Amino acid sequence: MRGRKPTPTALRVLRGNPRKRPLNAREPTPGPLALDPPAWLDASAAAEWRRLAPMLGRLGVLTETDADALAAYCEAFTTWRQATQKVRQGGMVVVKADGTAVVSPWLKVAQDAMGQLRALLIEFGMTPSARARIHTAAPVETVSKWGGKL
Repeated sequence: MRGRKPTPTALRVLRGNPRKRPLNAREPTPGPLALDPPAWLDASAAAEWRRLAPMLGRLGVLTETDADALAAYCEAFTTWRQATQKVRQGGMVVVKADGTAVVSPWLKVAQDAMGQLRALLIEFGMTPSARARIHTAAPVETVSKWGGKL
């Protein structure tokens, strides 16, 4: 497919539609995602799932078809965290047996995982620039029957 990837309708609604382009009325609308992480995720990835799934569900950008993408994010997050800890323990440069210094292989693992994280964060609208494009409805102020704000 050529050109930009289409933005999901849920994100277009949240961001607003300043040019008044028609929304995709025929876009599939899968049901909401169950908030329980898949059983095959390790403890660290499952904890990240439990942290993010409720937030993304409230925004309406997480559905049952997004489970694999969220699981991939959680796995990449765990990989990045573990690799970063290894870099902190061993340093960014390691000395081989022959005495030559090389960049730690854990640094490459951490960088690759961060690239995966970044791509998935953008897909779910979780980066500062992605959030800057989201416009939510203004909160409705409730007024009491006596004329004061609640």
